[in-house]
Amino acid sequence: MRKKFITNLLFLVTLNLLIKPFWIFGIDMQVQNTVGSAEYGFYFALFNFSLLFNIFLDLGITNFNNRNIARHHQLLSKHFSNIIGLKFLLGILYFLIIIAGALIVGYNERQIKFLFILAGNQFLLSLIMYFRSNISGLQLFKIDSILSVLDRLLMIIFVGFLLINFRKTFKIEWLIYSQSAAYILTSSVAFLIVKSKSTGLKFNINLNFFLVILKKSYPYALLVLLMTSYTRIDSVMIERMLPDGDTQAGIYAHGYRILDASSQYALLFATLLLPMFAKMLAKKENTEQLVKVSFLLLVIPAVIIAVNFSFFRNDIMYVLYNDHIKDSAKVFEVLILGFIPISVSYIFGTLLTANGNLKELNIMAATGVIFNLILNFILIPEYKAYGAAFASLITQSVTAAMQVFIARKVFGFKIKYKLSIAIIGFIFWIILSAYIFDTYISDRKTAFVSALATGIISAFVFKLIDIKMLWQILRYEKQE
Repeated sequence: MRKKFITNLLFLVTLNLLIKPFWIFGIDMQVQNTVGSAEYGFYFALFNFSLLFNIFLDLGITNFNNRNIARHHQLLSKHFSNIIGLKFLLGILYFLIIIAGALIVGYNERQIKFLFILAGNQFLLSLIMYFRSNISGLQLFKIDSILSVLDRLLMIIFVGFLLINFRKTFKIEWLIYSQSAAYILTSSVAFLIVKSKSTGLKFNINLNFFLVILKKSYPYALLVLLMTSYTRIDSVMIERMLPDGDTQAGIYAHGYRILDASSQYALLFATLLLPMFAKMLAKKENTEQLVKVSFLLLVIPAVIIAVNFSFFRNDIMYVLYNDHIKDSAKVFEVLILGFIPISVSYIFGTLLTANGNLKELNIMAATGVIFNLILNFILIPEYKAYGAAFASLITQSVTAAMQVFIARKVFGFKIKYKLSIAIIGFIFWIILSAYIFDTYISDRKTAFVSALATGIISAFVFKLIDIKMLWQILRYEKQE
């Protein structure tokens, strides 16, 4: 199982490294620079508002389905035929909630128009994620990996064409329309793949089946709703609470964009780990070794990235953006450190989800929401986007620590003192080396590259990433 995880991870990471960085740095950030901070902040706040309620498009069905299909492949046709009808009913519910929410918070006509299209995109994306949950549940990880980048590849083509040919007149609406086209095409491809793997596929409206599925999946739904709230509400609160809300939301988006991109790398692990953990737990296999391997492969790079990016914040923002560089750098300095607890959460949260510990996870997530709301109400009026960044970092750290504690309690993981000392020593060394390169090397490119290279080499020196172990897994371990 470790071999399957690592080989599929390599394929998935390779695809994403080819496509997503180009989307982020070549397209999305160019859109931000083209339309300006205020206009992009306007879009960013509405986008996150649409995300706050997108759990009503799913109600935990995708996670439940992924876990269930991974354990019982034969249920694909039966569940798919019934769940797809439920997804469309939930789409109607989601649109009603979005409209009601928009009216309650006082959005104007233009904001509601944007929100309606963004809501449509969220519906299409939820269909893609549901189709992919079937594909990954069948352990077809390479196909799922291709689908994970297909929408971005299409958006690169669509938005890239518009930026090249119509940059001076480019409107933020065009980004949203391009997303719609990409999601329509990707969902169609994903549906055809699932259809080819099932037999007797038809669309059913079975209320009894809906109630059974919702009863089983609602804990997942509550978890996603709570976690989405404390990770996405920041920009919405910034835009609503401040007189210059659009601009401050745009500044926050500058800092948040790289964190979000980095978090996608962590999400790749969770995508692969959930069905693997589910299958191993169903067979009553020990998951500790897979947890260790995935933890080191994710959290150690996260430390290298977060610490070095935080030190070189001004240089990064200067290269990427055209306006509000100083303020964006301050926000980014804090936000990027959240990549470390986010990575920890993806490992232990996925394990607990696969094991069905939804009650504990929901308590954790509810705590995160309370922390985040209180901190935002205190910090945003005084410190604006910078305050929201601190609220995010504190919340992510608290929830990550809670998930580690819960996992230790549930699975009886013992503290490995030798490994823990190595990790602590590694973190202190990365901080020290980043400080030295940032302070004493005048050429910024040389300093930044040297700091990153030192971090990577140090991971092997501290034996936190063992090439010999990885090679043995890839070459000798029999695939499950």
